[in-house]
Amino acid sequence: MSEFDYDDNDALEGPAHSGGPKPPMAYRFRGFLPVVVDVETGGFNSATDALLEIAATPILMDDDGQVYPDQTHFFRIEPFEGANVEPAALEFTGIKLDHPLRMAVSESHALTEIFKHVRKAVKSAGCKRAVLVGHNAFFDLGFLNAAVERTDIKRNPFHPFSCFDTATLGGLAYGQTVLAKACAAADIEFDGREAHSARYDTEKTAELFCTIVNRWRDMGGWPPV
Repeated sequence: MSEFDYDDNDALEGPAHSGGPKPPMAYRFRGFLPVVVDVETGGFNSATDALLEIAATPILMDDDGQVYPDQTHFFRIEPFEGANVEPAALEFTGIKLDHPLRMAVSESHALTEIFKHVRKAVKSAGCKRAVLVGHNAFFDLGFLNAAVERTDIKRNPFHPFSCFDTATLGGLAYGQTVLAKACAAADIEFDGREAHSARYDTEKTAELFCTIVNRWRDMGGWPPV
């Protein structure tokens, strides 16, 4: 049984907003708050390759049931001790590890600060937990979970294995699985020169996710208008 297999009433119990009506987002995804995450890394192996950037954008909902991106939190990260960094990965992302203005922090600091903001967003939305949204989300979730394990951070607000993937949603909604092409099909401005920055890709993925969710509702999907 996954953590998505529970009763809605159980999901919405707890201290957040107890005794009063729950915010709309508390009901939209069965008590889970979507949070868009993108990582930039030193390779493809989450166990051995460095986590170099991470950004996270919670998704909120207005009183009319339309979802929209919240503020993005972004950190550049120093490779953990013994981490592998492939030169091809740096060439692809354009990350310069020795840049004097990079201002990188430790994995522990970055995750602690991001989780603090995510937990606050989860509580404000009356939700139970966060669920990661990503473009090819399994990749981002794998690196996030590996960093959590390395740093021994407690109270990870994210579901450990479930996620929403905008590559899949983009293929369903627009016939496009590449982020730039899905954004173009959705009339979302996308600058290829800014791509492969965790902040930029997170914000564009958040726009795409919100556009698809809102379009689904406008077409008669749940929740009803």
